[in-house]
Amino acid sequence: MDDRLPELGDLEREVMQLVWAHGPVTAEIVRERLSRRLKESTVRTVLRRLEEKGYANHTVDGRTYVYQAAEERAKVAAKAVQRIVDWFCNGSIEEVLVGMVDNAMLDQQQLRTLADHVAKAKKARGVKKE
Repeated sequence: MDDRLPELGDLEREVMQLVWAHGPVTAEIVRERLSRRLKESTVRTVLRRLEEKGYANHTVDGRTYVYQAAEERAKVAAKAVQRIVDWFCNGSIEEVLVGMVDNAMLDQQQLRTLADHVAKAKKARGVKKE
């Protein structure tokens, strides 16, 4: 999947949330779980567009297309955040995190969890403590 995924519309986002949560899925399963009633052909079109955009892929089971996410939700979210970081903060993730802390967007537990993840990542990469 491309590192620069195209943006998604509201319906595409809702469908991808269902694919991530319930995948692999058919168009019929997606249609049944959507918050609004759509024709199955409309859902198939949305799934095909998600595939063209690099968010989903499919296998064929008999005559039925079965869709799954091309990448995990967290990885796609990280790419979206990176796009925002690049756009607003010239690529500085530190600037974003400091801004989030300064604006009380992260509570103490979230900060501890983030610090734990950073420490584990450093350890896994063999980076010495600063």
